[in-house]
Amino acid sequence: MSNRFLFLGTGASAGVPLIGCDCPVCISGLAVNQRLRPSGLLKLRGKNLLIDVGPDFRAQALCHKIASIDGLILTHTHSDHIAGIDDLRIYCLRQKKPMPCLASQESFEDLQRRYYYLFEPSQPGATASVRLDVTRLSQERGSVEFCKESIAYFSYRQSNMKVMGYKIGLFAYVSDIRDYDPSIFSWLHGVKTLVLSALQTASSKLHLCFEEAVLFAEKVGAKTTWLTHMNHSVDHSAMNQTLPPHIQLGFDGLEIEI
Repeated sequence: MSNRFLFLGTGASAGVPLIGCDCPVCISGLAVNQRLRPSGLLKLRGKNLLIDVGPDFRAQALCHKIASIDGLILTHTHSDHIAGIDDLRIYCLRQKKPMPCLASQESFEDLQRRYYYLFEPSQPGATASVRLDVTRLSQERGSVEFCKESIAYFSYRQSNMKVMGYKIGLFAYVSDIRDYDPSIFSWLHGVKTLVLSALQTASSKLHLCFEEAVLFAEKVGAKTTWLTHMNHSVDHSAMNQTLPPHIQLGFDGLEIEI
């Protein structure tokens, strides 16, 4: 059985179409221009590991018939990456155990503040809820075993938010990146498949633009780079024509071998 990655959502924080917008991309009706909030599913050796769980997760899970989730990997705690966390309850009920979760210490503390009830002990007779069993990453970089998988991690900051990038084998997922230490490329050395966020053509204070993402991808040297986290200014076909053949836009529902 091959290991695979499924793009559940490739949109920016507001999704595409944007509410109330009649720009060409939002009204195009093309499936590749319809982007739910960013998330992905790693299918590794019979396990399903979810990367981020945004507000569209229920729709994504129903669309792709995701019957089980073995673990949740969080990049950070902006709402477009965690707001669907309550929809993990059904998996906790079925599996009769808390959901394993991998996150930075900062993300763990933020989850405790915003979703305090995820960490409260179950009360007899109470309605079942999500429970998280969090493996906390206290170092800036390192490696950890999570759900019996070896995962390398590295951190960078998006404004005042700490974000984690992950490398599993020859695959890496790097989202919401703008400012980073150049040593990040030593951690990404050898990656063959890179998923990288790129918001738009114009420069942004919080995200790589397409020109910057291409330069980043070329430094990594991956055989294939897929771009994600795109806003409604990006037309899929038109943008792909401007990119190198080995750097292309992902789209919701795209499944790749890794």
